Amino acid sequence: MAVTKVLARKGRLDVGIHYVLNGDKTNEQILTAYLNCDPGHACRQMLDTKRAMGKTDGVQYYHIIQSFKPGEVTPELALEIAREFAAEHLPGYQAVIGVHVDKEHIHAHTIFNSVNADTGEKYHSNARSYYSQIRAISDRLCREHGLSVIMEGKADKAVSYIEWLRQSRGQPTFRAMLEADLREAIEDANDIGHFFLIMEHKGYEIKHGNRLGFRLRGQDRFMVPGRKNPLFTEDGIRAAIGGNLDAIAAGTRPAIIYRPRYQPYRRHPKYTGFMALYVHYLYLLGKAGQRQYPPRMTPHLRREIMKFESYKEQFAFLRAHGITTAEDLSAVRARAEETLASLTKQRTILNVRKKKRQALYDALADVEALAPAKVCYEKGLSGMEEEFARYMQAVRLLERCGVPSEHLTQEKTEVYNQLAELNRQIRAERKKLALCREIQTASQQMEEDIRKTETRGKEVEHDEHRRR
Repeated sequence: MAVTKVLARKGRLDVGIHYVLNGDKTNEQILTAYLNCDPGHACRQMLDTKRAMGKTDGVQYYHIIQSFKPGEVTPELALEIAREFAAEHLPGYQAVIGVHVDKEHIHAHTIFNSVNADTGEKYHSNARSYYSQIRAISDRLCREHGLSVIMEGKADKAVSYIEWLRQSRGQPTFRAMLEADLREAIEDANDIGHFFLIMEHKGYEIKHGNRLGFRLRGQDRFMVPGRKNPLFTEDGIRAAIGGNLDAIAAGTRPAIIYRPRYQPYRRHPKYTGFMALYVHYLYLLGKAGQRQYPPRMTPHLRREIMKFESYKEQFAFLRAHGITTAEDLSAVRARAEETLASLTKQRTILNVRKKKRQALYDALADVEALAPAKVCYEKGLSGMEEEFARYMQAVRLLERCGVPSEHLTQEKTEVYNQLAELNRQIRAERKKLALCREIQTASQQMEEDIRKTETRGKEVEHDEHRRR
């Protein structure tokens, strides 16, 4: 299953290409491909095309991302699908493809020139072309290779990939959190003013207009849930609250719904230092994510719900390495930096060794790839002259080196396997360093957030008591 996304970029073309071809993400650029351009010259050739066609302004390139379901596809298959997609959808466009394996889910990045090298036309992207071309071709290729696809009707077109991914994993999303808070506020409210007060206590800013908009303080955009569900329009909210008032008058519902007092977590005796702090913080976020709380969470802490999984990963890292103090964290970080330096040195030595033999390794690949062309040439088939010449050139180079092809093939396999293993270890050590930096930054904010949350709870409890 591939989730596709297309982005129009006006920034520097070389920056985008460098990101796609990053050796740390593409297994030393093994998982890369080119369409209508040459390796090492893609950026220059794309810029030459723009200048030749007189279209150097506006969108510089487009960036298509195909994200595959974890465990469903190999990097080689992802590269093949991306190649087939580019060949079918982008005829005449110069493109660079890179498959990134640095995340849990394998994803293919395709950057292509905004100007067609054959026709001089600029590429245009919109919602219609996305669903009728990009999405349709990607889904068909996934089916042809035995992969699953997103079934129509299961995911709303307005849902972003990140939101869809979090929903599929059962993780909280901003939209789900907002809708749950709205339902709880509607249930508790006695009138529309009381409803707005409850939402403000929950940490939301409210935009009044044709449609009600809500956002947590610190978010960039307002969300308008009434577009999808009429219950969350102002008329729908007023009608629902009117039902509450009827229930209060009938004596079937209390005027103020009692909710159990929020009890902060008490430290577990097994954990101290950083681990105790993380246990407390994860508890607060878990309670918020499950909606088992009165409106007492601070806006910042509520936003942190979205980072719940990363905090669990950090806590697992702390527990695995027995880190409880800042000194322990510094020691683990120092060891990771030392190991990373050693691995990087080993990789450099291997890369130098590979570079010295690269011409021979390329010759081996040419001999293997052009063997069918040699057979066709010897049978008298025309049009194979260039391929046969390349084949003979590779054979002569291998003969001059004096190393048997079997030994050279074994050596090449060992070098590439060692590089792949070193890259895996380097990524692991870099991940450790990143976690150390994240823990150092997060721990400084956690204690303050916990204090603010408890203070906020007392303030809201006081307000509720005063309303009674």
